Amino acid sequence: MVQRLNYFQRIWRRLSFQKSGESLVRHLGVIFGHDCKFVHVNIRTFGAEPYLIRLGDHVEISGNVRFLPHDGSVWVFRTAEPNIDIIKPISVGNNVFIGYGSIILPGATIGDNCIIGAGSVVAGSIPSSSVAAGVPAKVIRSLDEHYEKVKPSFLQTKKMNRAAKKDYLLQHFDINETLD
Repeated sequence: MVQRLNYFQRIWRRLSFQKSGESLVRHLGVIFGHDCKFVHVNIRTFGAEPYLIRLGDHVEISGNVRFLPHDGSVWVFRTAEPNIDIIKPISVGNNVFIGYGSIILPGATIGDNCIIGAGSVVAGSIPSSSVAAGVPAKVIRSLDEHYEKVKPSFLQTKKMNRAAKKDYLLQHFDINETLD
């Protein structure tokens, strides 16, 4: 027996399969600048009010990130106040990386030149030129301090093809591909 898809399932499939990355984000109404990178975004990434989200230039959104411009916790008050919502815009500055699995809550602002660590929950403001992580996200160091900390780990692999990168990394980390 063939099941008919309901309206929302049809919309989900059409948006998820026909649009990807930048075109999906634009279609949803998110305002974003130039040179942005969207990794594995879908219609759930930006919540029910994507038009309240502003992203600057050169922003990377990693996989499984969620922007939530609304606060669903008002559910517990809906018996007494059936029409209430808490909805606030979200703003992300220029040159920002948001790590895998992060959640950006209503009213959050992230300044320019920031890194948000994987799995972080951002509520409130993260100042420019900082690295923030945790639940809730807190500034853990300046961007300059982070650069100095990670600089010794830099590998020049970005422009290598897949095979050259594999060979380089196996040699660099002294990994033998065969079991002895």
